[in-house]
Amino acid sequence: MSYNVKDISLAPQGKKKIEWVQRHMPVLEHIKSKFEEEKPFEGITIGSCLHLEPKTINLGLTFLAGGAEVVMTGCNPLSTQDDATAAGAEMGLNMYGWRGETNEEYYENLNKVLDYEPDIIIDDGADMIFLIHRERQELLSKIKGACEETTTGIHRLKAMHKDKALKFPVMAVNDSYMKYLFDNRYGTGQSTFDSIMGSTNVLIAGKTIVVCGYGWCGRGIAMRANGLGANVIVTEVDPIRALEARMDGYRVMKIREAVKHADMLLTATGDVDVVSGDDFKYMKDGCILANSGHFNVEINKEDLQAMAKTHENIKPDIEEFVMADGRKLYLMADGRLVNLAGDRGQGHPAEIMDMSFAMQSLSAKYLLENELEVGVHKTPDETDIKVANLKLKAMGIEIDSLSKKQIDYLDDWEVGT
Repeated sequence: MSYNVKDISLAPQGKKKIEWVQRHMPVLEHIKSKFEEEKPFEGITIGSCLHLEPKTINLGLTFLAGGAEVVMTGCNPLSTQDDATAAGAEMGLNMYGWRGETNEEYYENLNKVLDYEPDIIIDDGADMIFLIHRERQELLSKIKGACEETTTGIHRLKAMHKDKALKFPVMAVNDSYMKYLFDNRYGTGQSTFDSIMGSTNVLIAGKTIVVCGYGWCGRGIAMRANGLGANVIVTEVDPIRALEARMDGYRVMKIREAVKHADMLLTATGDVDVVSGDDFKYMKDGCILANSGHFNVEINKEDLQAMAKTHENIKPDIEEFVMADGRKLYLMADGRLVNLAGDRGQGHPAEIMDMSFAMQSLSAKYLLENELEVGVHKTPDETDIKVANLKLKAMGIEIDSLSKKQIDYLDDWEVGT
């Protein structure tokens, strides 16, 4: 076991955090106990690029229980919790990463993980997968495949496969029901506002909040904002999603018009330059800008900075931009995903990540046990059902099952004629 973390003496504090989330992740704990018995990853090295915080450390410990050698680094320079990485290192994980890495250090740590020549990659945003294909191609023949858990990463990987550049199979964990219906929606919705409210201490009720993008993450953010009493405006490029947002009770308009009303603007699209250029000219004094997408490209900070007369950090994760006309705009977490990179960001609740990481762990096992073609593969529906049943059982919920007569009825196309 090897590591490079900020301060190994933080391990006792980190272990307490890990123990806390374990109490709230019963499905993953069940899978961990099964892995410990069966050792499905014996002799396998798993390299991961994830947000290094207590819940992801618990995922690493699950693979470790299954017999794997586990090497972990962060997928965002600002989302690492240094006490969690210290604890992970003391608990047997090879750990590389710390909060506040430079871009150079970030890629150095990615390469340190790849120096272990992993058999399976667990990625968040696909940076490690792309690095392998661009600069570490000597590893391609050894890698069995990868699991990717973000919308952004899946978009990139599908584009890569379309161009025939992808060289190994990838499990699209993000596209599974038990991931996007809960993690992307409920997890993003709650964790985004946990971070924003913890850092700003502003009231959400009565404010006009613009949500850019109405995918599953945007849906969750809009739902949570509405529940907190905000007036919600949605911007979209997809006509079906725009119509859905309107039917859900939100105003829908072009972004250039929406920014004029925004007390707070939140992006969750996975695309570049969602807010850029002259958009900043039309914003109200005091508007708070934050991003819940994976990369810090949705709010164009360079354009904002170029228009500003002055700018400075007024809190660790809040930067104030004073415009030429005296308006002040506030950017959170350097435009990085606010629910983890924000000073008060803890990521999604443990109960949510219990399901997502159950899907990750079982998808990695499926990848190992099956010869898959190169491409992006959806996790089998049976895995979704298994995780859902485990979660219901953990919550003490029982549901009905169909009788043979009901099954036959549904299968008989002539019934009722």
